[in-house]
Amino acid sequence: MSLFSKIISATVAVFALLILPACSSEQKSSLKPSAEELVEKVNGAPITQAELDRAVKALLAQSRMPQPLTPEAMKQATDAALNQLTAAELLYQAASKLEIKDLDKQVSTKIAQSKFQYPSQADFEKALKSVDMTPKVMEEAARKDIVINNFIEKQFAPQATVSEDEVQKFYDDNKEKSFKHGERIKVSHILVAVPKKATIGARKQAKEKALAILKRVKAGEDFAALAKAESSSPSKEQGGDLGIVVKGQMVPAFEKAAFAIKVGRVSEVVETEFGYHIIKVAEKLGASTDKFEDVKTKIVVHIKREKIRKAVAGYIDQLRAKAKIEKV
Repeated sequence: MSLFSKIISATVAVFALLILPACSSEQKSSLKPSAEELVEKVNGAPITQAELDRAVKALLAQSRMPQPLTPEAMKQATDAALNQLTAAELLYQAASKLEIKDLDKQVSTKIAQSKFQYPSQADFEKALKSVDMTPKVMEEAARKDIVINNFIEKQFAPQATVSEDEVQKFYDDNKEKSFKHGERIKVSHILVAVPKKATIGARKQAKEKALAILKRVKAGEDFAALAKAESSSPSKEQGGDLGIVVKGQMVPAFEKAAFAIKVGRVSEVVETEFGYHIIKVAEKLGASTDKFEDVKTKIVVHIKREKIRKAVAGYIDQLRAKAKIEKV
């Protein structure tokens, strides 16, 4: 993800739509059909209905708002997306004044990198279609993202210096909230998912499947291989690995069972709102506090990013005050 995409929370990087999940049918039905009619002009530059629709889709996907949206919630999302597009256009207009000698090459590289995320050209084209983008629109979005990112890196990043005192103060102020860790475990699971509105019969069938998988685990079959083959969780791609889990992160029934298991052992079948789980604990870690030297670099990055974000947000406000923004 580019510096622009990370820093400018007030702006939608349309290029990033390609790595977002496609919208649900409920989201699509809430949106106006994509069209090239104008919704706004920013210093004469058009923002189309199609651009706004894509931005709304990105916003909804990022926020994971419950669907379907109420008319009021959809209006708020649309207004927020348009505000973000306006900010992006204002930044792009200012950023375009800086020359980038190898811009075309950078655009081609960025598009190629995006394609590499997909198994095939067909999958890539399907992703484009899912967010109503054409190759031409994608190229324009990539170009804008590069131009704006270049502008931020040259005009704002150099001024965002971070002192040793600032880093130490941030660590001291946030030690309890961010750098202290309670008891933790490294855990994997196999999930047999059950829809919320499943019938009693369907739940019984799912539990029987989970019990059958547990029997195979106890018989010596590889847990990770079974997770890849049988689990309904996205973690199946990692052999069921959920990484390190801190107390308070998981649903109560899962957490209670997981923290009670001895290292290297598996649980019985555990029922949660998501379905039936078989849990395995690989490691247990006691409570601890991150040492200052271990997190210093991350703190510097965070403070620097926040300074740049605030500076760019203030700059956008200045541009907006001088701009001619026309609702169409």
